[in-house]
Parts: sequence; C-alpha cells; structure tokens
Amino acid sequence: MCLNKVSTMVAVLAVVAVGLAVFGGIGAASATTVNIPAVKDNTIFDGPTGNSNGAGDFFFVGSTNTGMIRRALIAFRVADSIPAGSTVTAVTLTLHMSKTISAGETVSLHRLTADWGEGTSNAGASEGTGAPATTGDATWLFRFFNTLTWTAQGGDFSTQGSASQTVTAVGFYSWTSAQMIADVQGWVNGPNPDFGWILIDNEGVSATAKRFDSRTNPTVADRPVLTVTFTPGSGIEPGTFGEIKALYK
Repeated sequence: MCLNKVSTMVAVLAVVAVGLAVFGGIGAASATTVNIPAVKDNTIFDGPTGNSNGAGDFFFVGSTNTGMIRRALIAFRVADSIPAGSTVTAVTLTLHMSKTISAGETVSLHRLTADWGEGTSNAGASEGTGAPATTGDATWLFRFFNTLTWTAQGGDFSTQGSASQTVTAVGFYSWTSAQMIADVQGWVNGPNPDFGWILIDNEGVSATAKRFDSRTNPTVADRPVLTVTFTPGSGIEPGTFGEIKALYK
C-alpha cells in the first residue's frame, strides 16, 4: 500500500473516531416505542386437581369465594422487538379486566425465575375452575406438565415485586415502574432469561378474584400488550472499520 493511501485511511479512521467520541456513533440513535403482544399466558390453580387454562380466552388472579387461589403467568418475547445493546427507558403492561367478584384489589407483578408452559387446556365458558392440564401446561405443581416441577409450589419468582396496580371495575389497567424497566433491560441484555411475570392478587382472604382477557381472546383490542420505549445502542456497525480499510487496499 502506498504512503498516500495509508495517510488517507488513517485520516478517515481518525474522523470516524472523533465522530464517535463527540456524537456517540454514526447517526445518533433516537428513542423507539414498540407494542409487543404476549407469546404465552396461563392460569395456575391451587387445589388437588392441578388444573390449567393454557388455551383459554381468560386468565385469573386472586382467591375464589371458597378461598382457592389463582395466579396468572404471562410472557413477551422482547428480544424479537428490541435489539441487544439497547437502553430501555419506559415499560407499561396493559391488561383488560373483564370480570370480578370483588371491589378494589392490588394486583402485583413479580419476575418469573423459571420457564413454564402453555398447553392446550381450555376450560370453556367462564373458565374460572380451569381444565385438566395437557402436556406442557403450567400448573400449581408443574412448570411443564407432567415432567418438570416448580422449585416452590405456585411458581418460582422474585420476591421483589416489579409493579402493582389497584384493579376495581371492568376496564383496562396498566402497570409501569422503574423495576419493570430493570426487568425488561435484563431480558434484553442479560443476565436474566425472559420468563415473563406472574400476577398475584390478594390471597389472604376469600373472594378477591379478577378475570383478565388472554392473548387468544376473541376481542383483539382486549389482549395483553407490553409497550416498551428504548434507545438502540449507538456506534459503528460491526465490520465498518473493515469496510473502510478495504477501500484503500
């Protein structure tokens, strides 16, 4: 390579380096907001039957009139919509509550720490009692029926709540918090696998149950949505320096 080409290549690389230092990359990244649909949801039912509702139109949280507990599981494949290296700045989960037997109850999100399944169980009708679990369903005992169990009955999840919301009458409700941002950031860039959240209502007394519309609900507008705002990672794309160098061979 002649001296002039070497000098020119060095100058170009120097300009690129200065641009990165001053502007944080080639083309400053702007914030992007995406609406991500759920990829799976389910209800786990406390009790001897070990029912599930993987393919149902609804999922449930809280306790029944007889004190039986329901917990909901929901997950979103965030890596399909958010590039690795992005910075997450806002997260909101929106659900539609379509039936209740109680007044206002606090529904909390907790990050799940183990994977789980959504099988083909479908209780039909109002679905409140669930249906016998099918292969791969999550139940109170099993992460994947009937081969892999939870470490703790009722689900493996972080004891630290991610967010909470008071749910009263039928309608839409949203959960948003700094911890939810941290959860999604951890799913995008590690170190936490993306297993979603478990929803837990007041389980200390009877008759607190709430019914929410699932990802397969016939009313598309009522299905769960995770809204995430993020800024893509900035910098030269992989191979850029090699491409510049190739111009001066």
